[in-house]
Amino acid sequence: MTAVECVLDAKAALGECPMWHEAEQKLYWVDSERGELHRFDPAGGTDEHRKLADHIGSFAFREQGGLVAALDNSFAAVDFETGAITPIADVEADNPGTTLNDGRAAPGGRFFAGTMGVPITPGKTPGAFYRLDPDGAVTQICDGMGTSNGLAFSPDGRTLYHSDSLPTVQTIWAWDHDPSTGAVENRRVFATTHELAGRPDGATIDAEGFYWSANVDGWQIVRFAPDGSVDRTIAMPVQKPSMPCFGGPDLDILYVTSISDGGSAPMEPGQPQAGGLFACKPGVKGLPTVRFAG
Repeated sequence: MTAVECVLDAKAALGECPMWHEAEQKLYWVDSERGELHRFDPAGGTDEHRKLADHIGSFAFREQGGLVAALDNSFAAVDFETGAITPIADVEADNPGTTLNDGRAAPGGRFFAGTMGVPITPGKTPGAFYRLDPDGAVTQICDGMGTSNGLAFSPDGRTLYHSDSLPTVQTIWAWDHDPSTGAVENRRVFATTHELAGRPDGATIDAEGFYWSANVDGWQIVRFAPDGSVDRTIAMPVQKPSMPCFGGPDLDILYVTSISDGGSAPMEPGQPQAGGLFACKPGVKGLPTVRFAG
C-alpha cells in the first residue's frame, strides 16, 4: 500500500476525526455534517454508524469504555453499541453562530477541542479553544478562532499543536503543555500554509515527532518537521482531505478522511471518491491512541 488508495467509498459529506482503536483493530471516524459516528473494519471492509446529533465535531475514546464527543455545542459521553448519549457540559450553547469542531485526548487524560464559526466566514473569528477535564470542568484556553483545528501532541506530551484553518489565518501554533495539570502556555507560530496548496485541517503526530496536516483544498497531506519546515507531501486524489490518523496492527498505515460537501471553497469537478476514506503506508509509524480519563 505505497500509493494512496480508497479503502471505503463512504461518500461522507464531511468526513473527519479518524481514530484507531487498538483493542478492536477498527477505525472510528465521523461524518460531521450528518452527525454520524462510524466504525470501519479494515479486515472485512465493513462500516457501521450511529446517528448522534445534527453535528459532531470530534471524539476520543474513554479509559472506562465508550467515547467522549464534541457535539454541536456540548461535550457528551457516548456508547457506540447502544447509541446512548449522556451530557457532560455545554460549550457556547447560547451562541448559534458557533459549533464544536476538531478535538483530541491529551497525554494526561484531558480532552481539548475548539469551536468554529458557522458559516465559515473569512475574517470572522467567533470561536474559541477549550479543555475538558475528567471531572467535567471546562476551561477556555483562548478565543479569537475562526475554525479551530489541527490538534496533536508531541510524543512526550509536552507540546500541543493547534491550528486555525480559516483562509485569512492558515496558521499552526505550538504551545507548551503540562500533562500533569493540562496547563498550556507560551503560544508561538509553528508553521503557516500561505505559501502551500490548501489550508491546515486535521492533524496527527508520528512516532518521530513529525506533524502531519491534511491540507484541505490543497489535494495533499503535509509532513512538517519538529522545526516547522516542510519535510514532504503526499498527493491525494481528492481536493479536501480533512484529517490523517495512523492505524493498523503496526500503526504504520496512514488513514485519511475527506469531504465531499461543505467548506469555504467550492468543489472542483472530477472527484468521484470525494468523501471517501483513504489509506497509504508512508514508511513511518504513529503513536498509540490516547484516551480521555473521564
